[in-house]
Amino acid sequence: MITRWLYYSFITFFALGLISVLLLIFAALVTFSSLPSLNTLTDYQPKIPLRIYSEEGLLIGEFGTERRDLVRIDAVPAHLKQAILSAEDDRFYEHSGVDYLGVLRAAYSNFTAGGVRQGASTITMQVARNFFLTREKTLTRKFSEALLAFKIEHSLSKDKILELYINQIYLGQRSYGFAAAAQTYFGKTLQEINLAEAAMLAGLPKAPSSFNPVVNPKRAKARQRYVLSRLHKLNHISDQEFKQLENQPVPIVKQTREFAMPADYVAEMVRQIIYDRLKEEAYSRGIKVYTTIRLSDQQAAYQALRSNVLEYDRRRGYRGPVGHVDLSKHGTDQEKVLEAAFDDIDESDDIVPAVVLSVNKNEIQVYKKGGERIVIKSEGLSFVGKHLSAQKSVDKKHISQGAIIHIKQDHEKNWHVVQLPKVEAALVSIDPNDGAIRALIGGFDFHLNQFNHVTQAWRQPGSSFKPFIYSASLEKGFTPATIINDAPLSFSAAQTGSKLWEPRNFDGKYSGPIRMREALAKSKNLASIRILQAIDLQYAQDYITRFGFEADKHPPYLPMALGSGSVTPLQIAAGYAVFANGGFRIKPYFISRIEDNHGNILEQTRNTALKETERVIDPRNAFIMTSMMQDVINYGTATRAKQLKRTDLAGKTGTTSNFVDAWFCGFQKNLAAVAWIGYDEPQSLGKNETGGRTALPMWIQYMETALRNEPEAKYSPPNGIVAERINPETGLRVLSNGTTEYFFREQLPPISTEQLYEPEHAPQNLKDQLF
Repeated sequence: MITRWLYYSFITFFALGLISVLLLIFAALVTFSSLPSLNTLTDYQPKIPLRIYSEEGLLIGEFGTERRDLVRIDAVPAHLKQAILSAEDDRFYEHSGVDYLGVLRAAYSNFTAGGVRQGASTITMQVARNFFLTREKTLTRKFSEALLAFKIEHSLSKDKILELYINQIYLGQRSYGFAAAAQTYFGKTLQEINLAEAAMLAGLPKAPSSFNPVVNPKRAKARQRYVLSRLHKLNHISDQEFKQLENQPVPIVKQTREFAMPADYVAEMVRQIIYDRLKEEAYSRGIKVYTTIRLSDQQAAYQALRSNVLEYDRRRGYRGPVGHVDLSKHGTDQEKVLEAAFDDIDESDDIVPAVVLSVNKNEIQVYKKGGERIVIKSEGLSFVGKHLSAQKSVDKKHISQGAIIHIKQDHEKNWHVVQLPKVEAALVSIDPNDGAIRALIGGFDFHLNQFNHVTQAWRQPGSSFKPFIYSASLEKGFTPATIINDAPLSFSAAQTGSKLWEPRNFDGKYSGPIRMREALAKSKNLASIRILQAIDLQYAQDYITRFGFEADKHPPYLPMALGSGSVTPLQIAAGYAVFANGGFRIKPYFISRIEDNHGNILEQTRNTALKETERVIDPRNAFIMTSMMQDVINYGTATRAKQLKRTDLAGKTGTTSNFVDAWFCGFQKNLAAVAWIGYDEPQSLGKNETGGRTALPMWIQYMETALRNEPEAKYSPPNGIVAERINPETGLRVLSNGTTEYFFREQLPPISTEQLYEPEHAPQNLKDQLF
């Protein structure tokens, strides 16, 4: 009976086993036939962000949900591969997709631990899951994963599988792949990381959120030690190396991505263009855009703008703390309360918030965001010295205990109390010879204000617009020696387009008869208005379009002579470039070329020679205007620029009514730059905050760096220009002891007062119009 019972039991179990195997084979066949195609792997097209570079190839911007840097397997350091395999699949090169020994080892480990403590997924199985399957923990998904692993191993080489894994796996902080993670956590390329850093990266795939070294540094370190222990156990490192690496600190880069220079406004301009073309694909196709921005120029422009905006803001006085914390109610966890106080407080680059812990007459102690306690005294308190108060005050400007302020460190590492400015600014420079934008700073801080003041701010240019009116007058027969009466005028509403207008010179002084050259250098408003009257308003409105200005933004009324129209900083920079390059209109551009992920050029901007572009003004006109604007610097409203000790600079200051906008627009033969400062909601910058005082220093600071290695340019008179000596009082030609002046050949100065007003020597009715 026992024998028979055993026999039937054996037959039953055998039958059930056979049926199970057949069912398993059937399920495998059915599942295998429904498995997805491996085209995704064989033709790997990962989501790679849009990346934007400077002219030198330095990263200045990145847009995309997944940060990923593709790397070939032969470029992956050997110690990183060892760390990954030791942590995830040490028998990777031995199994065929499923590691049966690993399964048994994991099963035993989980059984003895009384729960799931160890998995048995191979790297191939992880590739299958990451590309094709969900992460749900079911037998069906695990079965499909194993079958896919077999299929992948049959179709791809081991190195290719590992390469896919290294590039695709998610490792936290929006970083996909080990190359992106190396940059995110350590600020290094994959080839630059050491073994300790490699071990920390290799520990991330198991649980990126738990072992993230930015969020959980302690757990990340513990996981790193596990990876190092696996390397040690597998004899990849010695006992001594293990002990050394175990205790070796691994500095973490706190920011998610560090760019080579502050160029957020440029990066955003590029992003908008690429998005308009590709829509959402712009963020995943790995497009690379190379701009015309240069590192030295961009950094110089950024520093010039910020330092001069802060200097202006300092002149306007301290506005007071931005908040207050009651330190008497912080309890035992003061640091937590202090850090929470910073949640709604803005910061900007090196300008950071701090809470005042104590105040006395000569110093204050503050808690800086991030935990550092700092003592600020002497020079660091000069901006706010009269506002220090040991006791809380009703005066909103007083700094007392608990006040939230802003601080900034100088080049000598000394801390100063500062404030975030409310005023905005812009600085842009272009190459006049081809239109390439070399530097573009659209505001004080992109993260606080995304409005790009270089391209989007339509502002009144003030006197910086005068050169275009003077250029028009040269075409009408005026010369730099033409005498114009700088005397008071009054105009009706019909003449101005708005209301009764009695223009004045900035300084309230009038020079009477004055040469046109001097009128521009000294920015004489009344002389400029008389010039516009003489050449005809409609002609002037049409003439300025040659420089790229829009006629409808400059109505043909007399205030146009004083810059009452609207321009953007980029637009007026392009206008000044016409003078710099001898009369050619160039189109500013900032994208040099666009490449796909494989380096194939999709689009490239052709550098157009000036002779191939449109000439919009006579080269003689451009030369004379340049000469006149050089005198703006030599003895006019921009003499401050003489500190650069160059003779090849030209430009014009600009200040609008009630000091609302301050400008300086200037150039050297190979670089034109424009600096502007003003409030987004137009209001006065303050009395005497002119272009020469407020914007010019920004331009000077930038040009000092930008032209450091640029030899002085020579402006040679073109054909048709003659140099004559004139009497500076009358503008008439003299034989000796006069002032040298340049003229169009057909517009030589008259030889006598009587001839000055004869039709063949001057425009019709010139005497009445100018005097």
